[in-house]
Parts: sequence; C-alpha cells; structure tokens
Amino acid sequence: MTVTENAVPKQRGAPFKPGQSGNPAGKPKGARNKTTLAMEAILEADAEGLTRKLLALANGGDMTAMRICMDRLYPARRDRAVTFALPKIDKAEDLTKATQAIMEAVSTGELTPLEADAVSRTVEAHVKAIEVTDLVRRIEALEVKP
Repeated sequence: MTVTENAVPKQRGAPFKPGQSGNPAGKPKGARNKTTLAMEAILEADAEGLTRKLLALANGGDMTAMRICMDRLYPARRDRAVTFALPKIDKAEDLTKATQAIMEAVSTGELTPLEADAVSRTVEAHVKAIEVTDLVRRIEALEVKP
C-alpha cells in the first residue's frame, strides 16, 4: 500500500456550517491566557516593591526608569483642544469662508496641518448635514404641491 492510498482526502470548501464552531466546547470568549494570568499574579504580589524600586532607580538618574515613570504619570497627549475663529456655517455656500479661516490658521501656525485636517472633516460633516436637511425640506415642499 502506498502513502497516497492511505491518505485522508483533503477537505474542500467550508468544513462547518455558518455560525457553527469547529470546537463548540473550546475556549470561551474573554478567556485569558494562563501565562498572562500567572504573570499578573506574580507582579501583583510584589507591585509595591517593584514600584518603589522603579522610583528609586528614576530618582538615581536611570533614564529608562524615568521614562517609564513619566509615561505613567504624564502620558503623551493624543490631541489638544483647538480654538480659533471659525465663521458660522449656515448653508453650504459658507464652506469657503470656513476653509479660508482654516488655511489662514495653518499658515500662521495657529493650527498644525493634522489639526486643520480634523477641523476640515468636522466642517465637511456639518455641511453635509445642512445639505441633507435642505434636500429633505425641498422634497417635503414638492410633495405638498398638488
């Protein structure tokens, strides 16, 4: 008998029905890895001692320890509040005034290009909302006409 005669044929296509797991008695959702749980238990038991040691190293001038402490005490900010003069946008035509104000804020350094992009997306969403409201109003007016 050759190896090919004894081989199990390959499964083609999806082996399970939609919504059916290959191992229904498998690991439940949200189950934690045993190694992770063990490490957390070890660290938790000596968390105070480790923290004191880290602070002692940081106070002693260890730059890595200082960085770790600063990362925990003062994490890097993801963004900041943006305040600048943005004209009121009541209709889609007001978009050019808003984009002009955004461009001026970038050119003077009041906004970074990334902040300007975020503000522009917000303005664009507001203009789309205005346009949709206007279209709904127009459709309702047409439906009322005899």
